[in-house]
Amino acid sequence: MPRNERGDNTVERVSMPSETSPATVPISAVMQRPLWRDTFSSLRLHNYRLYVIAQFIAYTAAWVQRIAVDWLVLELTGNVALVGLTIAIQFTPTIVLGAYAGVIADRFNKRITLMVAQSIIGLLSLSLAIITIMGAAELWLVYILVFLMGVVQVFDNPARAVFVNELVGPRHLRNAISLNASIFHAGAFLGPALSGILIVAAGSGWAIGINSIAVVIGVITLASMRKNEILVAPRAVGAKGQIREALRYIKAKPTLFWTMVMGFVIAVFGMPMPTLLAAMANTVYDTGASGYGLYNSLAAIGALLGALASARRSSLRLRTIIFGAVLYGLMMMLAGIVPVYGLFLAVLIGVGLSRLLLMTAAETMVQLSSNLVIRGRVVAFWVIVILGGQAIGGPLMGTIAELWGAKLAFVIAGGVPATVAIAIAILLARSGRLTVKVAPRRNGRWVAIVPHHQLRTITEPITIVDADAIQAGIDPHPAPKRNKLRSLRSSLLRQSASRRRSDR
Repeated sequence: MPRNERGDNTVERVSMPSETSPATVPISAVMQRPLWRDTFSSLRLHNYRLYVIAQFIAYTAAWVQRIAVDWLVLELTGNVALVGLTIAIQFTPTIVLGAYAGVIADRFNKRITLMVAQSIIGLLSLSLAIITIMGAAELWLVYILVFLMGVVQVFDNPARAVFVNELVGPRHLRNAISLNASIFHAGAFLGPALSGILIVAAGSGWAIGINSIAVVIGVITLASMRKNEILVAPRAVGAKGQIREALRYIKAKPTLFWTMVMGFVIAVFGMPMPTLLAAMANTVYDTGASGYGLYNSLAAIGALLGALASARRSSLRLRTIIFGAVLYGLMMMLAGIVPVYGLFLAVLIGVGLSRLLLMTAAETMVQLSSNLVIRGRVVAFWVIVILGGQAIGGPLMGTIAELWGAKLAFVIAGGVPATVAIAIAILLARSGRLTVKVAPRRNGRWVAIVPHHQLRTITEPITIVDADAIQAGIDPHPAPKRNKLRSLRSSLLRQSASRRRSDR
């Protein structure tokens, strides 16, 4: 890893200039591998510790409900494509209202916003659970309740993401964002696993009811926080053009723009895992709900390993996300082509691990690349990208699994993101700023991505994100101090020789 002027291994992120107000200038972020005792340093803070416990329960329970609803629709209709439509109905409000929810997150109290939103979601979840347990569930009624929960969830997501900063402050922000993303995606794997067990043991209705209990825990936790320890962030002033400002901000920053492009592709093709695993359980291996729970449990094991690895990450660059997308795509393709059932089960652990590493890196990049005043809107667009992509990908991948089989659906779900990630890497490399250099080195890598003007000499490899610095006119690898001293010494010697010649 390149060393900076202090001589350590920290990697400073260089951001693109944007056409935004000074209040939204990108914050600086320094990435450094934490000591083992500091892997979960943000959990030492009382409010954040309460928040993490409550959110882990809430994330897991929300996924328990989502999978239970998917299974309920499958039981009512027997159609995998309609399961995908359920996902689309829940996430469609995000596409329409997501940007406005970001404005609200930037302008109003985040804690109060979360308490109100969670209370409404809890009531809707309880209603759906009662209807299902009573045997009165019908497809149209399920769709209405799912849609209403999706509308409320739109306003919950950006406020939840930005609220983390008010709990931990700038010192622990990167660690907290990474942990928050980790528990979200860990819940996304643990939830389906628990849901499969609950569906087999008690039925879909009781599994759905778990979410209403988790919501109550979350609201109580938010209400019991130490208010004097909450670092209230500056709020955006109400003005016209705030959504356009956020769009310009995202477009001007490659670390945001390309991360969101990659996130959308992953959301469409790689994230409808419940739909694909349900198809594998029903049509390929004929294992039913118990097998479905097993598949999600194995992916959850990988997610937990990924959560630990994510908290230990020493640096975060755009290439981290690109390489992560390629790895996740390859694991998904492998899950679709392995001929042996045991190998399929083993690959699911790799799927969970690679997906959590990828999505945690992407979400952390989005938040650390934006300033507090505009972060709510930026996160709102990130949520639009992810949930909107799933709204498209749910019915799309469900239809592919229905028409062409679950195995081919897995191959497509992995092949498209991997191909797009490679295409983005090539596009950035061929944009006139970077090229690939291959040369033997005694210590270090033989292959490096370097600016064109550095082709003549072997230099420290730079990452794709360093192209931002090059475009901004900043040298991403300034000459070491030792070379500067040599240059100064040579200049002084030349001046001295010139004076001696003139004296003669």
